This record gives sequence, structure tokens and C-alpha cells, in this order.
Amino acid sequence: MSQDAADRRHSLLVWGALGLVYVVWGSTYLGIGIAVESVPPMLSGVIRFITAALLLGGFLLVRKGPKAFSMTRRQFGGAALVGLLLLTGGNGMVAVAEQYISTGLAALLVASVPLWLVVLRLLVRDRPKVLTLAGVLVGFAGVAMLSLNGGGTAGHTTGIVTILAGSVSWALGSFLSSRIPMPSDPFVASTVEMVVGGAGLAVIGTMVGERLDLAEITTRSWGALIYLVLVGSLIGFTSYAWLLNNAPISLVSTYAYVNPAVAVLLGALVLSEPVTIQVLVGGLVIVVGVVLVISTERRRPRPEAAQGVDGRGDVVVGVRGGKEPHPAAE
Repeated sequence: MSQDAADRRHSLLVWGALGLVYVVWGSTYLGIGIAVESVPPMLSGVIRFITAALLLGGFLLVRKGPKAFSMTRRQFGGAALVGLLLLTGGNGMVAVAEQYISTGLAALLVASVPLWLVVLRLLVRDRPKVLTLAGVLVGFAGVAMLSLNGGGTAGHTTGIVTILAGSVSWALGSFLSSRIPMPSDPFVASTVEMVVGGAGLAVIGTMVGERLDLAEITTRSWGALIYLVLVGSLIGFTSYAWLLNNAPISLVSTYAYVNPAVAVLLGALVLSEPVTIQVLVGGLVIVVGVVLVISTERRRPRPEAAQGVDGRGDVVVGVRGGKEPHPAAE
């Protein structure tokens, strides 16, 4: 295969995976909202991630054998930590929050993840550009607008605080994943993350008194759980993991301002969630801030661009095969 043909094939794969992340992750907010109608939030995550991990891990074992899971203790520990932050902390808190707030509002507040990533960069003395900081301020103004009035809906303070805590946990997991040892195969890393993240949810769910009564789970919630396992976790999560190793983070991170629109639309169409002026204005302000952050970062000049890495060892925009600090959604 010629280099041009290989590049075209790679480009098609990238855009195909990105399209899946756009739509699938936007729809998972709806899936979570329906699942927690009759399934305790933490235990719904246990069912989702452990089942998905067994399916993905089984596929890898059949295809590659036990050697697929060869990794060092540090790599396993890194994937385990990321799984706890992304799935136990991040996704678990989203499920809890959606008991109190609409799926659309949850998605709009989770869109703040790229803003929290910039804050984390400041904490490690990585100084972003002025326009990046301006985008953060604009985005957090939108978060404040939605948080202070519940988005003009019956939003509950508990739900808003919980979803913001989950966003910080997801941002921290994303931030660390490019700075600590991880399994080289993104699908193996996803399997470990889902197993450990699911186990973490099981421990916390049991500690807070959640109990699973199969007789009380509705057909509607079972359908949502199946969708979350097969589409949300297996297709969405693994597509994102693949993208992190095969596409510029500036392109991958554009999902952050597509997912909320998908989530708000589906929430309104399927669950008849109200889309108030406050939700539209606050959500738009958040998205504008995120767009400003991502577009500014995409244009960051790198003197080491010819070598493909910046001063921190992160892969720069346009270079395939590596990772920068990356935002993520549920």
C-alpha cells in the first residue's frame, strides 16, 4: 500500500471513530438517565463496565492470547488509577447526579472538562496562552450561570455539585493518563480501566447501601444498560482510546462541544426535558469557552514540532501516535 493510500485510510478511520464518539457519547447521558430510573446508580455502572470489560477482554484473549495482557506492575497501576478516576469517580458521579438533574444539563456541565484540564496545567506550572485562559474564564462563567439557577429547571444543588465533582475527577484521570505508565495497547488499557473502575463502583455502591433487585428493573432500564454496555462502553470508550493514540488531541477534543448538543436534543426528544433559555444561554457560553480553549491550543507554536514532541514530552498537534493531556466524556 502506498503512503498516500495509507494516509487516506488512516484519515477515514480517524473520522469514523470521531463520528462514533460524537454521537455515542452524546447519547450515553440519555442511557444513564433511563438506567438509573430503576437501577441504583453505582451498581448500574458495575453492570455496565464489568460486562463490557469481560466482552472486550474475552475478544482480546481469543484474538491475541494471554500475551495481550502482558504489562508491568506500573502499567497496570497506571491503568487502574485512571479507571478509578474516569469511571468510578467521573462516570459514577454522573449517574448519581442524573437522579437530580436533567440529562441535558448534566452533559452541559460535563463539557467543562477541558476547562478543568487547563486549571490542572496551571497547577503543574504549564502556562497556557492568554486566549486559553480567557476561554477558561468564559467557560466557567457559563458553568456558574447553569449552577446558580439550576439551568432554569428543577435542578438540584446536590446534582450540580456532584456532576462538577465528577467532571474534575474525569479531568484528573485524563490529565494523568499521559503522564504515568500505561499499557501500550489502548484496548488492553480500556479493559483494565473498566474492570478496576467497575470494582470501585461496586465497593462504593455497597458501602452506601445500594442493593440490586432484579425484579424491580424495568424493561426500559435493561434496554438502556444493554445500550451502554455494547455501544457506550465497547464502541464509544474503545473508539476514544484508539483516537488518543492515532489522532491529534486538538481534533479528538472537539467532541467536547458536540456531545452536549446531542445530549440536550435527545433529552428533549425522548424524555421531554425542558430546554429553557437559561440552559441554552449557559450551555452556549460553556461551549464558546471550550471552543476558544481548544482552537487556541491547536494553534500553539512548538519549536520542537519537527521532532513531534514539545518540551514536556507530549505529542504536538498533527503528530500521530501519541498523547497529550486529553479531555473526555462519559
